[in-house]
Amino acid sequence: MSVLSFQAVQFPALDHRSLPRRRSSTGYINTVRCGIAEPSGKPAPFGQKTRYNDGFFEKVFMTLFARKMGRFAAPAKSGIEAEKKRSWWDCDYERFVDVSKRVMQGRSRMQQQEVVREVLLSMLPPGAPDQFRKLFPPTRWAAEFNAALTVPFFAWLVGPSEVVEVEVNGVKQRSGVLIKKCRYLENSGCVGMCVNMCKIPTQDFFTNEFGLPLTMTPNFEDMSCEMVYGQVPPPFEEDPVSKQPCFLEICSMANPNSSICHKLQA
Repeated sequence: MSVLSFQAVQFPALDHRSLPRRRSSTGYINTVRCGIAEPSGKPAPFGQKTRYNDGFFEKVFMTLFARKMGRFAAPAKSGIEAEKKRSWWDCDYERFVDVSKRVMQGRSRMQQQEVVREVLLSMLPPGAPDQFRKLFPPTRWAAEFNAALTVPFFAWLVGPSEVVEVEVNGVKQRSGVLIKKCRYLENSGCVGMCVNMCKIPTQDFFTNEFGLPLTMTPNFEDMSCEMVYGQVPPPFEEDPVSKQPCFLEICSMANPNSSICHKLQA
């Protein structure tokens, strides 16, 4: 998903000293733990859902996205009227994921991605993509700045992440974001939802609408994900995710008769 802006906002000059940091083998890394409720303070093991303490603002973001996406979703089992009566702070992550699943129903891979694009555009003020292109031309500074913004802005959606050093076109830069264990993927348990409702539309949105290339590489072994700003994403047919099988044991929509997730083929 895209970093959101509801109106014109002026950000102060980025001061890396003001961000939480820890030491790693590659130097200091900006990191946000994001309200994890696990006793260890870390994401739960593969196959288990991490517990979070979501606050008011996290629930507002969830509700906003859920309502925007709900316009394209199949009716909820609980009924449309029940959905409308929810307050801004009455949404939870499970409902947000449920809406995403209902958006997928009856839509092809490309149609699912187009819905996400429409939702992201609806979250932005008029002319935002053009303004973004002027403020953030595809430079190393723009890539690093957006990586730093992603860590706090995406926390409600994907969980804790950190800025890491990556190599783009032979140049080392701090424009990578490592998501420890993607909350969206672990809660949905669906490869197709990860690819069609997050990875591909987010890549395309930054690359084509904002003019800042972005490549997202999910790791389906541990549900982590690396985002690299400034790196042009490969065509879908050449991306390893296009051959990824379903999570048969944890995905309610999995097809055991297909070697590749069927949501990636439609």
